[in-house]
Amino acid sequence: MHDIVDLEGRGIPGVFVASTEFVAAAAAQSAALGLEPAGVFVAHPIQDRTDDELRALADEAFEAILAAVVSGPGSTSGA
Repeated sequence: MHDIVDLEGRGIPGVFVASTEFVAAAAAQSAALGLEPAGVFVAHPIQDRTDDELRALADEAFEAILAAVVSGPGSTSGA
């Protein structure tokens, strides 16, 4: 979250990607940092997935990530 806020502060568009387990944590961090960066939440968990499952998850999230980059801060969605 700090990296995305830093990028946005320098005028560089960014999007964070996190699993749905971290929705509340992302909201808390955003509030603490004073900026709601664009973000996309994907299905949890991540760590036990195979490479093929991760590729499929990334493919599913791609359009939402692209839309968040274009929309800018404050655009958060589930993929």
